[in-house]
Amino acid sequence: MKKFLFLFFLLLVTLFVVELTPPAQKFFVQPFTALLATISISLIHLFDDNVMSYGVIIYNTVNQFAVSIEAGCNGIEASIILFSAIMTFPRSWKARLLGVAIGLVSLHAVNILRIISLFYLGQWNMTAFEWAHLYLWQALIMLDVFIVFLLWLKFAPQQLQVEPAHTEAPETM
Repeated sequence: MKKFLFLFFLLLVTLFVVELTPPAQKFFVQPFTALLATISISLIHLFDDNVMSYGVIIYNTVNQFAVSIEAGCNGIEASIILFSAIMTFPRSWKARLLGVAIGLVSLHAVNILRIISLFYLGQWNMTAFEWAHLYLWQALIMLDVFIVFLLWLKFAPQQLQVEPAHTEAPETM
């Protein structure tokens, strides 16, 4: 457990530092965040044509309400936590990669639901929007990370531990 915790925090801190670098922001974080806005708009257009996006901004063309998907709201930090937990826990590489893939898809599906719900909640009531944005959805996203990790722990096959051959000294008479 000590090895897991050490590796988890080491990978976690490393990825958080890398995420903050200008190249990571320019080539990964900003394009990924814009992609979240595009995916959100595509889903919103299934039932509302009065919405458009520009970069990371989702905008209602009728009432001019807009939200901007910023750092901390794009799911990258939660992804780093989940990725670090799964990748440093002792399981097979196949189980780890499958866990990361399924876990990140589920995490970002919930985050897209978060973005869309906050967009409409803000048009209805800004106090409710602020509360849901700052407290409710923050907790739900972290709860999602925790539940995904626990489910992965339950269903990912454990690594077989090879025990060293036990040799006994020959008995002497």
